[in-house]
Amino acid sequence: MYRNRNQDDFAINRCQEDVQEQYINEEEEDEEEEEEDEDETTKIIPPDVDDTKDCLKSRHILGILGFLGFANVYAMRVNLSVAIVAMVNNTAFPPPNVTSHDICPVPNMTNSTIPVDKDGEFAWDEATQGIVLGSFFYGYVLTQVPGGRFAELFGGKKVFGLGVLITALFTLLSPIAARTNFPLFIIVRILEGMGEGVTFPAMHAMLARWIPPLERSKFAAYVYAGANFGTVVSLPISGYLCSLDFMGGWPLAFYIFGVLGIIWFVFWLLLVYDTPTMHPRICRQEQAFIVASIGPHDEDEENNTIPWLKMATCLPLWAILVTQCGQSWAFYTQLTELPTYMAKILHFNIEQLALWSSVPYLTSWWLGILTSIFADWLLSKGYLSLSTSYKIFNSISSIIPSLGLLGVAWLGCDSIGVQVMLGLPGAFAGAVYAGNQMNHIALSPRFAGTMYGITNAAANMCGFIAPYVIGTIIQGQETLGQWRLVFYLAAGINIGTNLFYVAFASAREQPWSRSRRLSNIN
Repeated sequence: MYRNRNQDDFAINRCQEDVQEQYINEEEEDEEEEEEDEDETTKIIPPDVDDTKDCLKSRHILGILGFLGFANVYAMRVNLSVAIVAMVNNTAFPPPNVTSHDICPVPNMTNSTIPVDKDGEFAWDEATQGIVLGSFFYGYVLTQVPGGRFAELFGGKKVFGLGVLITALFTLLSPIAARTNFPLFIIVRILEGMGEGVTFPAMHAMLARWIPPLERSKFAAYVYAGANFGTVVSLPISGYLCSLDFMGGWPLAFYIFGVLGIIWFVFWLLLVYDTPTMHPRICRQEQAFIVASIGPHDEDEENNTIPWLKMATCLPLWAILVTQCGQSWAFYTQLTELPTYMAKILHFNIEQLALWSSVPYLTSWWLGILTSIFADWLLSKGYLSLSTSYKIFNSISSIIPSLGLLGVAWLGCDSIGVQVMLGLPGAFAGAVYAGNQMNHIALSPRFAGTMYGITNAAANMCGFIAPYVIGTIIQGQETLGQWRLVFYLAAGINIGTNLFYVAFASAREQPWSRSRRLSNIN
């Protein structure tokens, strides 16, 4: 009995040794496989660790060219706001009958250093000028939603690049069309708007595929700040070109920026790709970091039907749409009408008004980047939730610039005070990049391009509604009282729509946005 028990114990010990030896061998094989994976640099890097410091980052190249792309399209958009002052023959219409206390005195023009603007070649009244300035946006709103969806289906590179190219080509045709006949000029402006309309939603779709979540506010500020940069560059340069006699002056504002858009398109084709996995020259560490941060792109689900009904009943999406409409009303009041206000009320010549009209966009550009960096820092430290961050910075971008517009209305003929009110409070409009601009991706990374197209289309209807309403308010009466109504209206709409956003915005991904695979797991 004793001997049998020893034999049993021996057998058990031998079995345990065999199992332990097998386990050790399996561990060694696993370690060897992990070492091989590390050697091939295919190890997935945790989303909070960016081990790409030694790489030339492909997403930064995307950011630089995206910045320059938006600079180009905005330069081609806003040049008309200055050029139209030189295009119009103001002496073709009799001056309105107004009282002296409601207009600003004309400065002493005896100083020969102050240039006098010459009359243009087109007899367009205020209503006609409103149609000209708004025609771009008829086309712009038409391609917002298709642009976002095409970018999701076929890639943002093609859609964004072609959008800039089409805008450049029709910009080059604008002077020829204007001198041919008025309807053709309007058609060309509409087609130019259709080309530019795809750019923002297409870039939004690209950011959803390329940029890790904790970098998005800052990165979007860099890229979309190209719009401010293009405006800052285009306004004074267009003013200078319009003052020249060469080729009539104002056509140069269209020719130069159109050519620059075509040159940009060549670099975009050569250096940018739709996703990190498609880029042939991307650093493998950066590729792994982006995929780990965002998650793999599920190609099988890309063709799923968009949940239109659920989008239409999504209150957080409506919150974005409403506040974008308010901000766009204020923006386009300032962009399309401020040069006219400075020329007719403050009596700036075309070079002066072009320079000072660009000040709000310059300050907004820099502060937009700084506030976005600050917002990302607050999020990374956990001081603010994403939803609270969106609401705070959106409020900053809506309320403070609106107070600046009210200041412009209150200051009247104080040209220096008006410039201060436009430059300092207007700077805070740049906080919008840390506000509602990234909210679409938070609600639905899969449909971010389409959603941005929806909200941006609605917002940019203000691009033709606002000039029409302003023309109706002014009705040829270029007085301080009429223009005060314009600024009061813009400020009130902007502040009111922001309150709606604060009440109903959210940063939680919507259930209809999740993939079927994830829904099944949950």
